[in-house]
Amino acid sequence: MSEWKEVALQDVVTILGDGLHGTPNYSDDGEYYFINGNNLRNGKIVVDERTKKASIEEYKKYKKDLNERTILVSINGTLGNVALFNNEKCFLGKSACYFNVRDDVDKLFIKYVVTNRHFQKYIDIFAHGSTIKNVSLKTIREYPFELPPLPEQRAIAGVLSSLDDKIDLLHRQNQTLEALAQTLFRQWFVEEAEDDWEEGVLGDVIEIFDSKRIPLSKMEREKMKEGKLYPYYGAASIMDYVNDYLFDGEYILLGEDGTVLTDEGYPVLQYATGKFWVNNHTHVIQAKYPYSNYFIWTYLQKKSIRDIVTGAVQPKINQKNLKSIDFPKYPIEKINDFNKQLSPLFEKKITNNSQIHTLEKLRDMLLPKLMSGEVRIRGGIL
Repeated sequence: MSEWKEVALQDVVTILGDGLHGTPNYSDDGEYYFINGNNLRNGKIVVDERTKKASIEEYKKYKKDLNERTILVSINGTLGNVALFNNEKCFLGKSACYFNVRDDVDKLFIKYVVTNRHFQKYIDIFAHGSTIKNVSLKTIREYPFELPPLPEQRAIAGVLSSLDDKIDLLHRQNQTLEALAQTLFRQWFVEEAEDDWEEGVLGDVIEIFDSKRIPLSKMEREKMKEGKLYPYYGAASIMDYVNDYLFDGEYILLGEDGTVLTDEGYPVLQYATGKFWVNNHTHVIQAKYPYSNYFIWTYLQKKSIRDIVTGAVQPKINQKNLKSIDFPKYPIEKINDFNKQLSPLFEKKITNNSQIHTLEKLRDMLLPKLMSGEVRIRGGIL
């Protein structure tokens, strides 16, 4: 590794700054989105119905030098989210910083530098603030790491991005499968609904396994990294992988507190299969016969639940309110037909999820090893 050199992040960028410390004049018909750290997700800038907009005139007052070399990182509130800038029409708030990677350094390699858990630990250690954590630009600029020659940077980024591309493809396949399930459900149980179907509630058709949940701190999870690893689920996503599990089977996870609603007002759902661990921020449920988990999943995916969410500061869905969600008593023959039709779709989704978890674990295992030089790429081969 003699050709690798230790640098600071400020050594490989032409500029590093943050966004507007203040509030622009918003405009509902504006062309530009005003984004913050929570708009940076899975390497992309994500805007939704809550993202404010402003006019081009307002944008010009506060615009930064964002270009094809720009990487964004959240530094206030939510820490460490990363996104590449791809000429989106947006400008930044103060909870996100931006830096433009030098032309003689591979941009994707630097993206993985700041995605690496070493960087994530670094900013967590140096974060300050009792209520809302934040990291200074000075801390970001001074982050130290090992920089290989440009050809090896590109090779490392190529390996990692190929894994991310495969993961993204599988996620998009799952979205297509879920759309097909929704189309069939809507036709059979909404458009062809019968007036004589009795009313019911979700609590009649599910079992809840929340009592089996056990939260683990970051420190506890770091001690559980030896051997075979299993997903550790939070309210909205897999947060980590640990070498033990609480559940083994097929379950629906529904966010209980924190992240509980999508932008459209639907519940935040995850379809968990196999062996996994769950913290105490998501409900763990299974369907009762004759319903299937994928029937319940499809119903809940487009079910507005805004009226059962409590908590002004920390949104929450308690068990009582979860059970009270209306759920008609559908004819058993239609339930059985739907289950039969949906079974192959969800089997494919489960297979995809298994592949996604495998690829994510491989990527997360390789990432720190490649970035430290512990694993080397020679001639494009690990």
